[in-house]
Amino acid sequence: MIRDAIPADISAITAIYNDVIANSNAIYREDPVEEAERLNWFNEKKRVGFPVVVAEIDGQVVGYGVYGSFRFGEGYNDTVEHSVHVGANHRGQGIGKKILEDLINRARIENRHNMVAAIDSTNETSISLHAAYGFVETARMPQIAKKHGKFLDLVLMQLTL
Repeated sequence: MIRDAIPADISAITAIYNDVIANSNAIYREDPVEEAERLNWFNEKKRVGFPVVVAEIDGQVVGYGVYGSFRFGEGYNDTVEHSVHVGANHRGQGIGKKILEDLINRARIENRHNMVAAIDSTNETSISLHAAYGFVETARMPQIAKKHGKFLDLVLMQLTL
């Protein structure tokens, strides 16, 4: 089930987020975050009207998705950038697809024009998933970030809604 996140979901969202930080290059951060940081992030998304959704199985949050501003400035208001993360024990089960579908539908309902995905170049699974939904690679930014002492390449993919 995909549903709107609530403050009670922050613990699970934080755990998923920190696992992704620790065990992948999907988030270009080195250090784990506290629940208070994720609660502030959640409250800010909700305050400005952006969705935060969770995937739930048997009452357990197993993934989440969100979108927000692509860049600062009203000229970018019709474009959003999204993130989808699934807990390690639930990857490969189609949960990320369901979250992505929900976010695309919400963006269409809001009459957004473009949705952007920023994906680490080594994350072929995410790149393939986005391509299957019509996202096209629009930029490849070499050595744009550094994690664990290694420079990383970022792929930007775009879906015109």
